Amino acid sequence: MRTLKEQLKKDVRFIEGLKACINCGTCTAICPAAQFYDYDPRLIAITVQKGDEQEIEQLLKSDTIWYCGECLSCKTRCPRGNTPGYIIQGLRHLAQQNGFFIFSERGRQQLQVKRAIGDTMLKFGYCVYIDEIDTEGHPEQGPVWDWYRQNAETILRKLGANYKGNGAGTLRKMSEVDLGELRTIFAETGAIERFETIERETK
Repeated sequence: MRTLKEQLKKDVRFIEGLKACINCGTCTAICPAAQFYDYDPRLIAITVQKGDEQEIEQLLKSDTIWYCGECLSCKTRCPRGNTPGYIIQGLRHLAQQNGFFIFSERGRQQLQVKRAIGDTMLKFGYCVYIDEIDTEGHPEQGPVWDWYRQNAETILRKLGANYKGNGAGTLRKMSEVDLGELRTIFAETGAIERFETIERETK
């Protein structure tokens, strides 16, 4: 079995993301997440550059790799052309692929993300779909959202949407052909397999 470092080196996001970190800290200075969390993208770049298996595994089991918002501000400032945000994407994939994501609270939240966004995409063709968001699962939406959902058809028609309709328009019903193509893309890119891993590992 390949080491974590070997697996990471095969990921195009890692290849593109790490050229040669000089430990200057520019990425951390520009990072919005670093202002709110105990988060230092510079340390992540240094850790993977060193290639110590135990340190990489510890990183994959931590909340740290889930703090990044993937805004890629780091890409715009690094004097050596590194992109810690890409490295983070590779690490997240590696954590999910190897089941390490279940060891951190934020990692385990990937199950809800997969169900709320991934499953919705495959079912309706949309990342977020009004019928799938209720105040039981999303209490932050508040009572106005309940009213909105109850009156969605009328409201959306007034706004010009084609809610659940055939043809073109916002929130239209996706054809089975289109949904089939979307599912094929997910299967070919490994997303379906990753979804299955997330479900299996978090049970």
